Amino acid sequence: MNSVAARPRIKDVAEYAGVSPKTVSNVINNFEHVSDRTREAVQEAIDALGYRVNMAGRQLRQGRTGMITLAVPELDVAYFSELAKHVMTEADRRGQTVLLHQTGGVRERELAALHGFDAQFTDGVILSPLALHPRDLATRDRRLPVVLLGERPAEGSTDHVAIDNVAAAREATRHLLSRGRRRIAVVGGSVRGRQGTDRLRTEGYREALKEAGVPFDGDLVVPVDAYHWRDGARAAAALMDEGPRPDALLCLNDHLALGSLRSLHERKLRVPGDLDVVGFDDIEASRFSVPSLTTIAPDKREIARAAVALLLDRVEESSAGPLQDHVVGHELIVRESTGA
Repeated sequence: MNSVAARPRIKDVAEYAGVSPKTVSNVINNFEHVSDRTREAVQEAIDALGYRVNMAGRQLRQGRTGMITLAVPELDVAYFSELAKHVMTEADRRGQTVLLHQTGGVRERELAALHGFDAQFTDGVILSPLALHPRDLATRDRRLPVVLLGERPAEGSTDHVAIDNVAAAREATRHLLSRGRRRIAVVGGSVRGRQGTDRLRTEGYREALKEAGVPFDGDLVVPVDAYHWRDGARAAAALMDEGPRPDALLCLNDHLALGSLRSLHERKLRVPGDLDVVGFDDIEASRFSVPSLTTIAPDKREIARAAVALLLDRVEESSAGPLQDHVVGHELIVRESTGA
């Protein structure tokens, strides 16, 4: 009967390298007071034996699970699925496993994530909220590290990573204005209610109009029920079929923009030509639509890197230091939908 080789232990590495188990541990943990010759000998033994660090055992000894939670509204929206991929890549690079939680934008589910699901199986939470109230963050258990993405219900409530949504929308609107567009509709926009991403992006749009001396028309700000393809298609259809037509659509995510393109196509309207269309998020589908979509591209890789780094800093240091507000870069990617 074939026997399975036992997994090599620190003791085996020490015997192979001719050093003590403590020295092997010092090398593995990158302890600085180890000579280069000893470090090379231990590394040679590790490679020869195929030794792997037992991360689970290490984390349990430190009182940690080695798992972090990423809670997002919905994975059907490609921005969140693409962001999740980057978060998992960054977490894996740092020896962490990601528990993925879909909240549906429901407050009770966001609260469950915010409080670690009342269970000790996550070391911290990266959360993209839609429904949380400021008091939810003010009364949370501060022992669980939390980093917010995107919307932030209350200033100074927790660590936060986002792009400058006002500046991004202002830049996108300026681009449309530079092309001679003056009746620019905002699909998914909002001028009332809580200060979320929709409000911030609408604010940037209004600032750009004001700079250009173009009057603001509240009828051109079109709220949507959700940020899906069908919501963009419905909003664009209503804009085209009711009242004076806009000459451009600023859509507050790429799903809305791509849905809008479908409605415009059905009405035999040319993009660009009759209208320009701009989206947000630079999801992969935006590069392959016909026409390809001009869009604001947030640095999703940097969002993931910054969020994981902030969270693990809190986990590893049990830090109660100043809260961090990390602003990530963005770029306007000009494609065919605005004449590239």
